[in-house]
Amino acid sequence: MALRNVREQGDAILGKISKDVKEVTPRVRELIEDMLDTMYEANGVGLAAVQVGVLKRIFVVDVTGEDPHVFINPKILETSGEQTGHEGCLSLPGKTGIVTRPNHVKVAAYDENMEYFELEGEELLARAICHENDHLDGHLYVEKVEGDLMDVEDLQEEEETQAEDT
Repeated sequence: MALRNVREQGDAILGKISKDVKEVTPRVRELIEDMLDTMYEANGVGLAAVQVGVLKRIFVVDVTGEDPHVFINPKILETSGEQTGHEGCLSLPGKTGIVTRPNHVKVAAYDENMEYFELEGEELLARAICHENDHLDGHLYVEKVEGDLMDVEDLQEEEETQAEDT
């Protein structure tokens, strides 16, 4: 297990479409472990293989820090509702923007043992699944940002000021 370098906006690989995984080899298992380690080290809630320079349809998500999910060849089956909120990305460190996404998502995928599963998620889990799935098709969240990107530090200061005013 090792930490991998996260590719940042401007890196051409982030705009490419990832390829299906045919089988889970020892190298794919190592990639998944490295992705989880890299995500946790960066305090992220999701990471796609393309973000570490590998064009495979794999992403990992853990919105609680204790329940990692591995998605191989995911397909979003249905979405419903709507949520609007700040979103960030490990490929755009220190930035955030307002994005509207489904509030509920149902996804089908394979786990690290190539066993099929379906998962339904709401709120942050739904947001993370949609965000990471976009990466597999060469899209970054900045394409969906409403308004301007802002620095995370500025947002934190704004939230602290609002808390003091109430």
